[in-house]
Formats: sequence, structure tokens, C-alpha cells
Amino acid sequence: MHRGVSIFARRIFLSSRVVGTSNGFLFSKLNPLNPSFHGFSVCRVFSFVPAHRRTPDPDDPSTLMKEDGVSVCSQMWIENFREPDRIISNLSTYLRRFELWVLAYQKVCADEMGAYMPRNAIQRSALEDLLALRNAVLDSKFKWGARLEFFIKSPKDKTDYESLSKRKIKAILTTTQPAAFQDKIVQEVLFMILEPIYEARFSPKSYAFRPGRNAHTVLRVIRRHFAGYLWYVKGDLSTILDGMKVGMVINALMRDIRDKKVIDLVKAALVTPVITSKIDEGEKKKKKKRKYQKKRVLADDEPKPDPYWLETFFGFAPEEAVKNPSWGHCGILSPLLANICLDELDHWMEGRIKDFYSPSKSDVIWNSPEGEADQGNTSWPEFVPTSGPDKTRKMDYVRYGGHILIGIRGPRADAATLRKQLIEFCDQKYMLKLDNECLPIEHITKGIMFLDHVLCRRVVYPTLRYTATGGKIISEKGVGTLLSVTASLKQCIKQFRKLNFLKGDRDPDPQPCFRMFHATQAHTNSQMNKFLLTIVEWYRYADNRRKVVNFCSYILRGSLAKLYAAKYKLRSRAKVYKIGARNLSRPLKEKKGQSPEYHNLLRMGLAESIDGLKFTRMSLVPETDYTPLPNNWRPDHEKALLEFIMLEDPKTLEEHRRCIREQGLVSPQDYISMLVWNYKRNATMDQTSLMNTIDHRILGSNLESLGSKAKELEEHDESFQAAEV
Repeated sequence: MHRGVSIFARRIFLSSRVVGTSNGFLFSKLNPLNPSFHGFSVCRVFSFVPAHRRTPDPDDPSTLMKEDGVSVCSQMWIENFREPDRIISNLSTYLRRFELWVLAYQKVCADEMGAYMPRNAIQRSALEDLLALRNAVLDSKFKWGARLEFFIKSPKDKTDYESLSKRKIKAILTTTQPAAFQDKIVQEVLFMILEPIYEARFSPKSYAFRPGRNAHTVLRVIRRHFAGYLWYVKGDLSTILDGMKVGMVINALMRDIRDKKVIDLVKAALVTPVITSKIDEGEKKKKKKRKYQKKRVLADDEPKPDPYWLETFFGFAPEEAVKNPSWGHCGILSPLLANICLDELDHWMEGRIKDFYSPSKSDVIWNSPEGEADQGNTSWPEFVPTSGPDKTRKMDYVRYGGHILIGIRGPRADAATLRKQLIEFCDQKYMLKLDNECLPIEHITKGIMFLDHVLCRRVVYPTLRYTATGGKIISEKGVGTLLSVTASLKQCIKQFRKLNFLKGDRDPDPQPCFRMFHATQAHTNSQMNKFLLTIVEWYRYADNRRKVVNFCSYILRGSLAKLYAAKYKLRSRAKVYKIGARNLSRPLKEKKGQSPEYHNLLRMGLAESIDGLKFTRMSLVPETDYTPLPNNWRPDHEKALLEFIMLEDPKTLEEHRRCIREQGLVSPQDYISMLVWNYKRNATMDQTSLMNTIDHRILGSNLESLGSKAKELEEHDESFQAAEV
């Protein structure tokens, strides 16, 4: 009997809801065994322990993730582009948002593991460690460059640091180590907070280390805005990218940010020393090259290394894009901090450009007093002298990383004066000692090298046809100048020599690419094709695109032919081309230099398809892209942000409505309101004719939705009054 009572009491407990209050116990009325109906109140009170509702834990990671991290970032971008000039003083609120830390963890894991990790795949222990890291940063307990003690570790780091020997601990503490996983997360969070603030403030004259801008943008800007300039000042300020004084960087940050916690974090990252060690020459001599190296198998969570074609293209980068700043423990923050420091130079140059502009009415291109809009196409030949006292004086400027280019239309004395002012400014602001050799002044006829492209002036003689008085058509030769942006073949040969693809200057001789010796012919050809496609895209805006790409294809084809001749013992490139065809698409055989019946083997699935090398003829290379860059160009993401902000403004909506009324157009809302108003006052029109009158494209083809919309509009007298007016 006691057992039956206990089972019965347990069933009552499981089927009831007990809520503890200050007056006692209130039992749920939804429970079928309610004490007011069944009379078991005494038994239940003495049999069960009261259950109290748990309050949510403020430090629980699951309760802190209220929004998506991407939406939080989007809101920051919108706020900063809405008010770009305000002083920021409350960044700690964003530093406290756990959604940003989770998003930073996902991005760093994607770099470490080689695959994106969804939010629901993050383990509970990792979220708790991430929360501990966030709290340490907020409480100023986080230290950059930790080697042994971490708040959070990488998912692929399985090292037990507590059980390491003294020798291994000493090696970790004294040798160069990659940045800690937790340091990368903090860098990513700071980058997501600071980037939208400064992207809204940066000058449009800078193009490096910024989203939506690249070297191609610089070349298009030069082609669009630098036509007609005679003198060019080219400067190399890349020593700034090697490092600046901490005080100067912090002062540049504090111009726009007044949040002490963020400033202290960046300052600690700059001040904390980075432990580096050099390998002794004795250790280098001890290492011997193995005769046979076993192929290393990648782990499941290990990212794949860059393919050969991508490594080769990175070695093909121009001088202006080689140097990437790395300051202290800032990591990915370093390029952003470099742009923040150099932004003052950009704004100073904008002021000089505005002051230098002196329009002339006799000029056919720049004759407006504001100097904003160009009269005519500056990329087209200019049929007036480009110099003289009665012509417009104008100047323009671009900066890519630590390299600047200034174009001046006017006498050389103006360029020399500007160079002197620039030297004084860099000495005063950046404590950078420059001289005339660092900032040479060159004439356009000599050719100016920038981003491995040569800027020069080409004289053209087009035929001008015009109608004279009396209707007579006259044709005569004109003289004009055209800005030419061509790829430098000399620089291209230099890059190939650096990558060991050729030797010699005057008569470049391709060298075999022995790194691909053990790869199959199909894999080797595909790697070179990817490299060639990248080269084609890099020289997209060069006037001699076909010529330079065809030259690159010749070098790579000769290199592969020498490689196959050595690999298959064919003795010469001529035999390789005879067997493998001009584009090396036919398979090569080791013995006797004969090719099997390739098509039959390919049809049976016994042979691997081989893609021939691309662009073996100049006619196969695509033409130069001459698409003009729009005036006042902005990247797509900035245009979307500004358009979104404009549509949120109520003044924009009122302006659109006013324009519609002035042009005699009617919006869909007013159109339906007018029809419903006529329906209300016209007894002969029934509801069916009203539905047939309203255009289904406005509200859809569902008649019920149209009827509900009509009834809804009937209830609002204001809409009828507006339609009546």
C-alpha cells in the first residue's frame, strides 16, 4: 500500500506545475489533478519540494547571443556612415557584445582550419572559454603575446602545456612562434569595431588595404583623371609601413576615438615586445638535405597550402604592393593603423589640390570654377597645347600603401614648390626625413613607372571633319595627346627572372620549371593555365595587354617544354612540340617519343584529359578593358550604405512624393485611394468592377487581398481627403 501511495504521489508531481510565491504555493489550473477539484492539497504540500524558477544567468554564453554578429556589424557601418564626423566615445559597448566575439572566433577558425564553422557547431566549452577571454579583455587582465597560459586555444591545438619538459618550455619562450589564437580573436574584434569608423572618414585618394579598392582601381583612376598632366612627383614613404612611434599612432587614433579601453588595448599591442630569434649559422650547417623526402599527409583539420600557381603569382607582385605592415602584436590591425596615420597626409594633399586649382576659360576640359566636373572626356585626345600661361593649372594625387603619385599641370616650378612643402609636412608630422631623390620630378615624356605600368603621353593625329560656312565639309589632320597606360615588359622580365623562369635580359631564355617535375602533365598544364588566367586579369587595363600576355605565355610554354624534354628524355623542345602539339595538349611518352592512341584511351576512361596551354597565339588574348571609371566613383558597398541611409531619411520620401506630384504621376497608394473614393461616391460602380479596374500588378492577383485593401482604405478618411484634393 505504501508503494502504491508513493507511485500515485510521483504521478501527481510529474503532472503538476508548482510555482513558489511569497504567500505559499499556487497550483496550475491547467493540471487535471488540481487540488481545488480533487482534494489532494494536503498530500501534495507535504509530499513535494517547492520548485523555484531559475533566473537567467547573465554570464551564460547562450543568453548573451541575442543577435547575429553580421547584423551587429552592419548596424555599426550604417551608424558611422550616417554621421562620419562625430567623435566616438562609447566603443566599450560594442566590445562587450558577445556576438562580435563569436563572429571573430568563426573567422579565425576559418583561417586556422581551412573551413567555416557554423555557430551551432561551436562547442559549449569553446563558448565558455571565449566568454572568459572577453571578460579578461574588459577587466584589463588580457596580455598580448602569451606563450603558455591561454584563455582559449585553437581547436587543432592538442598540446598539453602543463606536461611539457623544461627544454620545450624554454624553446617556446625564446624562439619565434606564430601569433596566439586568442590574440588573433582580439585583433579581429578590434578590426570589426574600428574599420567602419575610419572607412567613413578616409580620403577617397587612398586605395591600399581597403575593401572595394585595389591596384586596378588606381590604374583606372589614373587613366580617367591624370590625362593632360605634364609633371609627376613619385614618392616612396614605405618606411612608415615598417613602424612608427607609439605616441604618433595613439595620437592619430585619439583624433576620432575617445574610448580609453580600446586605446589601451591598441597601445598594449604596440608596446608589448615580440620575441624573435635567429637561427645560428652552425645550426644551418648541421641540417642536411635528405635524398628522399616522404610526402607529408595533411591532417583532417589542417588547411591546404597555397597551390603552386598562386605562390608564383604572389612573387609576381609589383614593388608598391609587396610590403605589408606588421606592427607589434597588432596583426591584421597594422594595415588599418597605417592608413589611419597616413590619412592626415591624404587630407593635406586634398587641401593643396583645391588651392592649386586655377581654371581658364580658354581650356576645353577644365574650365569650371569649382573644378569638380570635367568638361569633356579627359581620356580622349586633347587638341590644345597642354602647357602655357593661359591654360588651367590643376593637380591630382593617389596613394597606394606607402607610395604616392602626384600629377601636375603647370610649370615645373609649381612641382618643385609642392615637393618642398611635402618634405616639410612629412618631417613635421611623421618625423620622416625626405630629400629630392626620394621625391623625383619627372616629365610625362620620360615615362612614369607605377604598379608595374608605365604612364606616358602618346601623340596622335586624328582626322577632324567639320562643316564650314556654306555647308562645305572640311577634313583635316589634327594633333592631340593621349595618356597611355602600358605594362612594362622590362619589369615583367625582371619578375620572371626572380621566379627562376628565365635568364638573360636582351634575349630571355626560358628555364625548366623543375618544381613540377614529379607532377603529371595534366596537373602541370592546369597549374600554368591558372597562372596565365591570373596574369591576364592583372594586365586587364594595360594598353599592350595582348602583347605582354602573349610574352608570358611564351615564357611559360618554353619552360614547360624544357621540363618535359628532361622528364621524358626527348632532348629538345622541338621534339616536345612535335609530339605534344603547340599547346602541349597531347600526352607525351617516355620511350621512343611516341604518343599512344590517346583518343581511344580517353574514351575508355583509361587516360586523364589534358588541357592545353592557353593564349599560345596573340589573337586568343582578350582585348584591353577601356570601360571608363564613373566620376565620383565609390565601391559598391559604400553606394549601398549611402542609398540605404538616404532611403531611411523622411526628407527623401517627401522629396520623391513632391517630384511625383510635379510630374503629374500618381503613386500606387494614391491611385487605389482615388479609385476607392470614386467607388464610395458612385453608386453605379460595384465591387467587381472596382477590382477589375485596379491593376493587379500593384497588389498582386489575389482579389481577396485587393478587397481587404479597399476596405482598409475606406476606413481612413485622411486618404480620401488627400485623393479629393
